[in-house]
Amino acid sequence: MRRLRSEHRFSLSHGAVLGRLDREGSRSVSELATAERIRPQSMAQTVNDLEAEGLVSRRPDADDRRRSVVELTEAGRVVLAADRRQREGWLAQAIADGLSEDEQRVLSEAVALLRRLAEA
Repeated sequence: MRRLRSEHRFSLSHGAVLGRLDREGSRSVSELATAERIRPQSMAQTVNDLEAEGLVSRRPDADDRRRSVVELTEAGRVVLAADRRQREGWLAQAIADGLSEDEQRVLSEAVALLRRLAEA
């Protein structure tokens, strides 16, 4: 996990927020905080950091103008996709170079089981 984390362009918390916005769409800061199990104040700082980098933007919520909604910018999508490609490329190469065919098969079976657990 440490090695995979080192392949990130940004911190784990920033990556988690970008990934969530990419998968689930726009969210309020409080919704993001709840989903990531952190304080809203901490999430507000994370969103501020990402906004300063141009990776996310805020807009007023259409249903509640007192609230703002955070969404990925096009630059955020591009950076996130590049980060994912880099990490996936490293991991695929590490698996191909470092594991036997039998180990790769076991890993593939384990991934299927972990995916099933995550979706339960």
